[in-house]
Amino acid sequence: MTSKILIVDDEPYIRALIGQSLEDLEDEGVTLLMADNGMDAVNIIKAERPAMVFLDVMMPQMNGFEVCNIIKNELHMDDVYIVFLTAKGQEFDRRKGEQVGANVYLTKPFDPDDLLARAKRVLGLDD
Repeated sequence: MTSKILIVDDEPYIRALIGQSLEDLEDEGVTLLMADNGMDAVNIIKAERPAMVFLDVMMPQMNGFEVCNIIKNELHMDDVYIVFLTAKGQEFDRRKGEQVGANVYLTKPFDPDDLLARAKRVLGLDD
């Protein structure tokens, strides 16, 4: 079974940067999926069941908090590991991220090596 990671951000260059950070995982059979808005993210998560989602907060159609709430609390997909990756670093936003069920809350700018290490750990690929 292939692991999948979904990258959700409305900024194309951020999606590309996260994708580049994680591209080594493709050699280990991980599929990288992309979405540029919350509505598409929910549909992709329902259809593809990725093991992990890197999720922006501020996006069109549906924000990251709403996406996370649907996945974790309405669809009860607790096996989907959700990492918020956002510019919104206030304590209020962090708490909201926890309330809707996010596993981790990271702020931009991010360390690409940290993202890769975290993804490997979550997918059980770390040495």
